[in-house]
Amino acid sequence: MPALPITSVFAGLSDPRRDTANKLHALTDILSIATCAVIGGAESWEAIAEYGRTKADFFRRFLALDNGVPSADTFERVFAKLAPGAFAQAFGRWMAAACASAGLVPIAIDGKSARRAKRNTATGCLTVVSAWATENRLALGQVAVADESNEIAAIPELLRVLDLSGAIVTIDAAGCQVANAEEIRRRGGHYLLATKGNQPTLREAIGAVFERADAAGFEGVRFDHHTAAEDGHGRHEGRSVSVIYEPTGLPSGWPDVAAVVSVLRERGVGDEVTTTVHYYLTSHAGTAAELAGLIRGHWGIESMHWVLDVVFREDDSRVRAGHAGENLAMIRRVAVSLLRRAPGKGSTPTKRLKAGWNDEYLLQVLQGIQAPEVR
Repeated sequence: MPALPITSVFAGLSDPRRDTANKLHALTDILSIATCAVIGGAESWEAIAEYGRTKADFFRRFLALDNGVPSADTFERVFAKLAPGAFAQAFGRWMAAACASAGLVPIAIDGKSARRAKRNTATGCLTVVSAWATENRLALGQVAVADESNEIAAIPELLRVLDLSGAIVTIDAAGCQVANAEEIRRRGGHYLLATKGNQPTLREAIGAVFERADAAGFEGVRFDHHTAAEDGHGRHEGRSVSVIYEPTGLPSGWPDVAAVVSVLRERGVGDEVTTTVHYYLTSHAGTAAELAGLIRGHWGIESMHWVLDVVFREDDSRVRAGHAGENLAMIRRVAVSLLRRAPGKGSTPTKRLKAGWNDEYLLQVLQGIQAPEVR
């Protein structure tokens, strides 16, 4: 019996169920069917079970299924009990195997909520903080915001379970915290953090660095500059990125600061022009063009969020029992990753439909990332 490409991902997971006569289905079978079902279009436990029953002959090519396909209740109970951290890490190792790069691997960290899955969090619903390899377009891991907590508190927990060696981590202003910068450096990565009103002292200090340099005509200042512009659909956007290396006068505590970045954005629609300035702090002394690309690349995670809501209808999901919502959210992110890397030129919705209809295409989707060696 050949192995389904994804089964090795689950080989080391601990089964949350007790060993009783009622445990009829192997954990690997349950997780493999559920993952394939979500890739193929299923969005509820009933749909996942029906997908498994409809595709039973296909799954029997790879899975024992000694007691047939699990029921919807079985899928829900297992996902509710399954430890979400271990589940996310298992997928993360699989995804990370495809992130080989000649340079730094950009990883964007950001949070997203499923508004109909009510929880006692700061947003009032299930919120997960995800790590997204922006160039490789892969989900590397996630952590759910705990009850009575918020996204800021979840970011350090996610950083602690990621392999950040050779990575540069971009986080928006909510995650601009000394502790996060320290954790990233401790784990072998670089940071590029946006600053806003939540760090007023830091933001003012970075602004002062550029004001002093400008007043001196940048004499004796090591710096770099990059500009870019885009026009289309009646809109103009210009970006002017300046970098000052080895800045002085910043608040103490920030580890290994190599540069500060100023991004001047000018947007014009018709006769109306708006200008904004954004500041960043980084441990990576890259060129202005490189840092500009990393800053723009960070928002690639927003495209994943859009696909999750529009294609996978995550915002409509009411799944919240135990850990089920978080675990199902991880599968959706894996599905987005695999479908974006799948062969063919179709859109993600088209590829998802094709994976649901065509078993051989589903196998191609699953083989898009080499499974890690299980030790």
